[in-house]
Amino acid sequence: MDRRELKIVFMGTPEFAATNLKALIDGGFNVALALCQPDKPVGRKNILTAPPVKVLAQENGIEVYQPDTLRNDEALNKIASYNADLIVTAAYGKILPRNILDLPLYGCINCHGSLLPARRGSAPVQRAVLEGDKLTGVTFMKMDAGMDTGDIIDKIEVEIYPNEHSDSLMERLAGASASMLPSIIDGWTEGKYVPVKQDDSLATNCPPIRPEEGEFTWDQPAADIHNRVRALSSWPGAFVMKGENKLKVLDSEVLEDETAVPDELKDAEPGTVVKAKGENLIVKCGTGFLKVKELQRPGGKRLKARDCAHNFTVGNPVM
Repeated sequence: MDRRELKIVFMGTPEFAATNLKALIDGGFNVALALCQPDKPVGRKNILTAPPVKVLAQENGIEVYQPDTLRNDEALNKIASYNADLIVTAAYGKILPRNILDLPLYGCINCHGSLLPARRGSAPVQRAVLEGDKLTGVTFMKMDAGMDTGDIIDKIEVEIYPNEHSDSLMERLAGASASMLPSIIDGWTEGKYVPVKQDDSLATNCPPIRPEEGEFTWDQPAADIHNRVRALSSWPGAFVMKGENKLKVLDSEVLEDETAVPDELKDAEPGTVVKAKGENLIVKCGTGFLKVKELQRPGGKRLKARDCAHNFTVGNPVM
């Protein structure tokens, strides 16, 4: 089917979704309707802000629909009225009910940020980084009524870099997905793909990140703390507590060359500052040492290590 004749309803909300929507627009597809989550308050001033998909859709003259739920007649009738040939979803944030999945001629294709069946759920990127994965990717699947349980159409692998944060990885995954999505749709509508059932025995689940998951203690391995920092730097941030005081670590590296640590401090208690000079703010961990590159002290602003390392005392606790 010609791309301009293929009527698509797109569902997605964040930047990952917007990148994929742009690939459809640039690829000449007929996107008739875009669904996304409702506008939400953002920032300290709680300014009501439109999600990236809404902004992009409106810029391109695509109608936007932002239902609170898909599980009522209003949503069903609205989507059905478009007589879409295909529904494409990417990080929409809601499970599609069966009556909507059954509407399009070619069903529903989802772009999911993991190599399914690994990391099903709403936080696959953050949890891949949090758990120290070296490889992830995007899976294109034919949606069913479950949580990322549909048959697999195709996959693309993406390496996770050792010091990469979730935001950067999400951006690269979006680019990888967008580069492949148009050809996936072409092949799918031409009958060139035979979807493969997922092996449920290999499935892992990725529930939403909870605020308390940002907390760490210095007696944990440096590598584990580093993974928490880069996984959760956008939200909720990795943090350590001392009493009521919270210290956020927003960027870090695992110290590879331990010759930078004085011999008398190599067996110091976890949480001890072992170097505090220039760009080096290094803290002893349960195993290894963490080079803190950016932090936020209680009530303070974000600071690079080079701007605050001199305020810490070698041999003393970081807090």
